[in-house]
Amino acid sequence: MKRILPLLAILLLTSCFDAQRNCQDFRTGTFEFETYINGELQTSRFIRNDSIEIEEFQGKTDTSSVRWINDCEYILKNTNPKSMAEEKPIHIKILTTTKNSYKFEYGQVGDPKKARGEVRKISVN
Repeated sequence: MKRILPLLAILLLTSCFDAQRNCQDFRTGTFEFETYINGELQTSRFIRNDSIEIEEFQGKTDTSSVRWINDCEYILKNTNPKSMAEEKPIHIKILTTTKNSYKFEYGQVGDPKKARGEVRKISVN
């Protein structure tokens, strides 16, 4: 019984933990996202206002519309798709936030496969 009580207390305390989500802080600004592509670290930079996101990646610029579903979820839709894959909207859900970054989950709308990433805010617009 003496061993169960501390374990129960820890379980109760961790179940009360709520991840910080100050999503409003990340609706607008300039951001960076790093990811590995073919084993090489690549950086994408984007500027987002409430309804438009302009991304610069590997010397190319893409513009997407942003439609907020709620404070922490939005849909990105490429405004000038060049392929069938670019036509599909992307659902993004902010999972946790810190002062200058957020962790998120993303995937094509309707596709159960999701990936995760982290974005760093580098300036406020």
